[in-house]
Amino acid sequence: MPAAPQREGGEQRIAKLLARAGIASRREIERMIADGRIALNGEKITTPATLLHDVTGVTVDGRPVRPPKATRLYRFHKPQRALTAEFDPKGRRTIYDVLPPGLPRLVPVGRLDFMTEGLLLLTNDGELKRQLELPRTGVVRTYRARAYGEITQDQLESLAEGFTIEGVRYGSINANLERSSGRNRWIEMSLTEGKNREVRRVLEHLGLQVSRLIRTSYGPLSLEGLSPGAVDEVAQDELVEFRRTLK
Repeated sequence: MPAAPQREGGEQRIAKLLARAGIASRREIERMIADGRIALNGEKITTPATLLHDVTGVTVDGRPVRPPKATRLYRFHKPQRALTAEFDPKGRRTIYDVLPPGLPRLVPVGRLDFMTEGLLLLTNDGELKRQLELPRTGVVRTYRARAYGEITQDQLESLAEGFTIEGVRYGSINANLERSSGRNRWIEMSLTEGKNREVRRVLEHLGLQVSRLIRTSYGPLSLEGLSPGAVDEVAQDELVEFRRTLK
């Protein structure tokens, strides 16, 4: 029989508690447990199935974990040539090199490629991050792509049926040809899965060369009003309404 659902306020898996506290994603926390970095009252945690009421006595790399703070969500206009990561062994600039000082500890919701720009959401709540990233949640991401080559609206509309590229199945994409200048095309694309490099792979599959890619919205939140490198906090009433729409 399936396990009974855990009641809010009762015992919960340690990975969920630490994600809620903004330590990392559940998957990353599982890796940290495997590496022996997480302890309870001085003893290393050995399994992510450990159940706790709260984070009292839990440490990460010897540092006590603070109880989760109120959920906060930020819009960030990620510029080109910035990696969505805390550190790059190759020495490339990361989003944390671009973000202004004074912000709380934040983790990105999903990723944007090194050369992709536009709206990147940041939060202090690992559970919200996970919820927004899951394909089944159905959050629509919208992009504008500048691509070189020939394409018709009929070809773009065929993407709505879903398709397979090199054994990878992609879901429905709503795509529209906005305008053309010579052989350059501006194309708007909306999707819900957000697979790795999805927009670039799809357009390359159609014979186009992407020269610029901008994410313009994530769910009801848009890039509007943000210059590259700028960040602002989503109002609490907007955040509450956004969460109500999630599946």
